[in-house]
Amino acid sequence: MTKADYIVILLYMIGVVAAGLILAGKMKNSKDMFAAGGQSPWWVSGLSGFMTIFSAGTFVVWGGIAYRYGFVAVAINMCYGVSAMLVGWFLAGYWRKLGVNSASEFLQLRFGSSIVQFYTWFQGTFGIFAVGGAIYALSKIVCALMPLPEGHLLADASTGMLSVPFTSVILCLIVIVITFSGGLWAVLVTDVLQFVILVISVIFVVPLILNKAGGWDAFLKKAPEGFLSPVVDDFTWWFLVGWIIIHFFKIGGEWAFVQRYTCVPSSKDAKKAAFIFGVMYLISPIFWMLPALVYRVIKSGQDVEQAYILACNLVLPAGMMGLMVAAMASATASAATSQINVFAGAFTTEVYQRIFNKNANEKQLMFAGRIFTVILGSVVIAGSLLIPRYGYTKFIIDLTTLLTGPLVLPTIWGLFSKKIGIKTVWGTTLMGFIAALIVKFGLTKDGFLTGLDILDPLSNWVIANMRLADLITGIIIPLIVLTVIELFIKTEHPNWKKIQNSKQTFQEIEIALPSLLPAKMVMYTLVVIGLGMVILAFVNTNEMKILLIFSSILFSIAAITYFIIRKRV
Repeated sequence: MTKADYIVILLYMIGVVAAGLILAGKMKNSKDMFAAGGQSPWWVSGLSGFMTIFSAGTFVVWGGIAYRYGFVAVAINMCYGVSAMLVGWFLAGYWRKLGVNSASEFLQLRFGSSIVQFYTWFQGTFGIFAVGGAIYALSKIVCALMPLPEGHLLADASTGMLSVPFTSVILCLIVIVITFSGGLWAVLVTDVLQFVILVISVIFVVPLILNKAGGWDAFLKKAPEGFLSPVVDDFTWWFLVGWIIIHFFKIGGEWAFVQRYTCVPSSKDAKKAAFIFGVMYLISPIFWMLPALVYRVIKSGQDVEQAYILACNLVLPAGMMGLMVAAMASATASAATSQINVFAGAFTTEVYQRIFNKNANEKQLMFAGRIFTVILGSVVIAGSLLIPRYGYTKFIIDLTTLLTGPLVLPTIWGLFSKKIGIKTVWGTTLMGFIAALIVKFGLTKDGFLTGLDILDPLSNWVIANMRLADLITGIIIPLIVLTVIELFIKTEHPNWKKIQNSKQTFQEIEIALPSLLPAKMVMYTLVVIGLGMVILAFVNTNEMKILLIFSSILFSIAAITYFIIRKRV
């Protein structure tokens, strides 16, 4: 990268942090901090949900799979869109109708405090630890583009590039500052901004990289056999079906996504938020993954985890490359801030307020929320430094396939079932964990059960179909446990009435109007970035045409946003 790229990255990061500080003034109470006061526009929540599942890991994990296997990476990412559409039809609106501010509040009403404490501590530690993997992925991308002089204090001695651990720590500190200062408003607004910048940047990369490869026809001729197939040996049709199901659970019941449905004014808005999330993931994967696909025929044999960013670096002009790296960084930061904000809120209400200070006022709750934000940020730092030892791609796929079902399915089941109670939730979660332990560490090669002859056929199948075995374990076991218990229980659980009361109370509350603040901040930021690109166009005259087109698109989006705001005022 050039000096212009470094300047753009620095200014972009300063702007994101400044946005968080500006939004700090909007937080007057804990509901503002963790639920945006119920005033988030549906399109902001929907795009924020899109970006919550999106990070540098998208480019490292799925970009790497696109470079290695081909179109299957597009198919896997489109599964998120199918899952989100199903959530929009069946779950998103229902979450808002409950009148709760978070998934943890629902669980408290429906099942009691013990499971809330477990989820808070487990997902607020191990889950937040996993967020560090995305920070690591981003650090690897950034550091691959930043060579340093030999012997430099911040250089990795083995590669001569910027140190990955050092970069991980710096990025984690930025994440902490954004979440600490601006709460959920900062998360929502920065998510939308990252979405706009990344979409426009990638749209520019696609024709440039295709032109570099000699056009679409030349790409098709040079592509390896089976490169355009939606399935491969490691990722079969059954895997894609399982991926849709497991992400229906994840997007429909995981706390960070539920927060997107409960922070909008109405149930209709919650559905629209899920639908825009789904539509974007049905359309966008072809654009996200194409640069890595095409780069395979231009330069084979590259590090698969760095293939995507190397493709972008090959064709983007100075300044735009820096902007894309900055947007990747900020998108990853937004994914991390989403998780930290959710669990800082959970620790504040379920640990600090419920256990230590039942009469805490709003000032005390906000202070506690910020303290928990810093603590959880430290856990993210630990994850970013330790997860690479396990293998980032392997860690993400294993975590999603094995643990999402046991952790999230009981919550979704409890939305509609009048019968199940806390014992059912505990039983489902524990059975799911035990099954995951047996499959992952017992039936695999050299596992603790591989010496038993009676289990050899099962063990051999698991070893030969590991990804499918993980998905079956994560989906089927929780479903069987919940179905059997549902059939045997004949009475309504007492806590079901609490949920019905919450729904009735919510219906009596006047619905708040969505805030125009996110649109205004995105508009102003796009204008500033557009002006920066114009300046770079006159500095970098060789790439003037591309930079001016890019800035014109940013100005156009800002103008459209301005006229929409004027109609609303």
